[in-house]
Amino acid sequence: MWKENLRYLHTMTPKVLNLYLTMRKMIKRSALVATALITGVVNVASATELEVTHWWTSGGEANAVAELAKAFDATGNKWVDGAIAGSGGVARPIIISRIIGGEPMGATQLNHGRQAEELIEAGLLLDLTDVASENNWRNVIYPSNLLDACTVDGRVYCAPVNIHSAQWLWLSHEAYESSGVAVPTNWDEFVAAGPALRANGIVPLAQGQQGWQTGLTFGVLATALVSEDAWYAVNRDKDATVAAGSEYARVWKAFDDARKMAVGSNVGDWNLATNLVITGKAGGQIHGDWAQGEFSVAGSVAGTDYSCLPGLGERAILDTGGDAFYFPAQDDADVEAAQKELAALLVSREVQVAFNLKKGSLPIRGDIDMSTANDCMQKGLKILGGGNVVPSGDILLSADTNNQVNELMNTFWSDFYMSPADAQAKYAKIIASAD
Repeated sequence: MWKENLRYLHTMTPKVLNLYLTMRKMIKRSALVATALITGVVNVASATELEVTHWWTSGGEANAVAELAKAFDATGNKWVDGAIAGSGGVARPIIISRIIGGEPMGATQLNHGRQAEELIEAGLLLDLTDVASENNWRNVIYPSNLLDACTVDGRVYCAPVNIHSAQWLWLSHEAYESSGVAVPTNWDEFVAAGPALRANGIVPLAQGQQGWQTGLTFGVLATALVSEDAWYAVNRDKDATVAAGSEYARVWKAFDDARKMAVGSNVGDWNLATNLVITGKAGGQIHGDWAQGEFSVAGSVAGTDYSCLPGLGERAILDTGGDAFYFPAQDDADVEAAQKELAALLVSREVQVAFNLKKGSLPIRGDIDMSTANDCMQKGLKILGGGNVVPSGDILLSADTNNQVNELMNTFWSDFYMSPADAQAKYAKIIASAD
């Protein structure tokens, strides 16, 4: 039914949409009352089931999700897994469509940032301010901008669950050793080693053929290769002059090198690209710290079988994006209580440790013991502890601007007739009109 509703929901004004949703709630409430009267079942205590939607479906991700489900089930409630195959770009429209279509799930993964703005404005998401206050989120969540990204007009609407940084270059020791070259320690060495790997039948750069991965690669290069002032000028201040200038020219040159090095990396999903690195069929992959989950499942050891370079070995810096859970507003008091219980649980010390060790991401609390984390995660924790972080571009730029940037990245990546200079000029125009 929710799919049918979508045909006309987008044409409604906010007032009409709110009236429609209110009427749906009244009808649903009446149906529940009628059912209770007919069956004679009223106020019977039972475990509450929450359908939880997310797009964590790779091997490492599935292991991490299992930790969340186990912790929630231990409360006496029931986690009903609603995994959606594909990337966030595939899952988010489905998730949002269900919420506005009147068929909400109990909880859903989204990225903290501006993705849920319109849902909050329409009153479709549960206010978690009381949960945040009772559990002292303002003082335990670090960095504080993660909670700020969940906050609208002073009210908290999501529970951050991890810090994901895209700023990593994952390197296969086997690939470099078999090619007779040293494992690179920075971006320039990585590019310089490319021909030796290619001559050995190894793809220098593993790259999944999906648009969001291309955009991620550009974002990583920009964060690593320009100064922090230039990065903020473009992403926060929307300064088109800096976007068209010499510092960003280096980024576009590196992006051109990357697309050439990735020729022959004929895989789609990111975890398949990671597997090329794990098996020594590719030299490296520019990707987020969630790739660690795949190395872990494969039994690979950080520092022995593979290396990781935060900030591409150029700058010890990370961006702080990540995942959060939002809870669609519903009329059932038992469901709301279970939603708030899950929200508090996600931020708890025990769940933060168990989940992030499996996920490969960094925790959103600084007051927990992560001494068992591997070498790569320890590097990330050190950078985070030193405050060498910038916000994710997803947080600073609107969804519309991000889509325009990603479309340009995808076009440039596949069109070798487009020069870096031409692409940079188009990029500067997008930044000039960014919101």
